[in-house]
Amino acid sequence: MRKSLITAVLFTLFSLPALAAQKTVTLSVPGMTCSACPITVKAALKRVGGVSSVQVRYEERDATVTFDNEKTSVEALTQATTNAGYPSTLKQTEGKQE
Repeated sequence: MRKSLITAVLFTLFSLPALAAQKTVTLSVPGMTCSACPITVKAALKRVGGVSSVQVRYEERDATVTFDNEKTSVEALTQATTNAGYPSTLKQTEGKQE
């Protein structure tokens, strides 16, 4: 009985980092003017620590990014695109637990 309780407690403790909050935001990136621009924007966003996925849509001039909000922030994402030559702003946000 005691062994199973200790196992349950240890499992819970080691599972906590897996419960980190994932956040999804859409950034407006109006400076994307050619079909090659999304490649640069996506690469810049993927280099930000904590980013788990990036989808860039050239036609809509936006990027949807899912990230661990304990490791990075919207400000870091917009700074990454700005540093790559494509200033961005927050367009939409969606909280999501995984």
